[in-house]
Amino acid sequence: MENVEGAKILLIDDDDSLAMVVEVALVQAGCRVQRARNGLEGLQQLYRWRPDLVVLDVMMPRMDGWETCRRIREVSDVPILMLTAKAGAESELKGLKGGADQYVTKPFLVSVLLARIEALLRRARPSREPAKLTTVEVGDLKIDLARQELAVGDRSVDLSPTEFRLLAALASRPNEVIPHQQLLTEVWGPEYTGEGLYLKMYIRYLRQKIEEDPAHPRRIVTRRGVGYYLNGDISIHPLESAEIEDLPLLGLKNSLPSAEDY
Repeated sequence: MENVEGAKILLIDDDDSLAMVVEVALVQAGCRVQRARNGLEGLQQLYRWRPDLVVLDVMMPRMDGWETCRRIREVSDVPILMLTAKAGAESELKGLKGGADQYVTKPFLVSVLLARIEALLRRARPSREPAKLTTVEVGDLKIDLARQELAVGDRSVDLSPTEFRLLAALASRPNEVIPHQQLLTEVWGPEYTGEGLYLKMYIRYLRQKIEEDPAHPRRIVTRRGVGYYLNGDISIHPLESAEIEDLPLLGLKNSLPSAEDY
């Protein structure tokens, strides 16, 4: 597992039995592991050790995983994978809204956990190949790929690493509808093709940051049931819904479909 070997993993979990199993698996995969038994201890380890990734349990004494995740996000963009015994979309949404990058429900296979960790590390680490383009301009968006910076007109916009990867994927093919599964593969990895919730949430996050009216987006446009595209001309007027349905899936120009998420 190329992206895992040598990685510094901070494991924050008060369950000694589970933590031991996870730690052994990570060490065998080539990781360096530090363990914390609660959120406060985990934050101290984070400041001192600067891990590459945090594996964070939800139910812990003194400070639970939700609050720990929120505090980590105040100071760091380190990838966070949350572990929880609570299944369901509501718990997953809470974790993602709190800043988590991934969510794994107990009980889980260690092999699945390692695959999710590898995917997060792969996305977080910069490519070893030099980028062919350093700046992309789409409409009034100026995207600096090398510095991971975005300007909307004269306004600088701060994006999280995941938000930036999603915007960069859309910007690589402006005015072209990119299917949901293709975006999930490019931004999160091939093992996430069924995780439509992740894409829907981060599209919403991006719209809140770059659209004048996120409820009626003009830059990131939905092709209902298919995917999204980045509109290179925001000066146009929306088409009627009947016209939208007749448009081809690729090379969409001068079109603004409904703002509803799939």
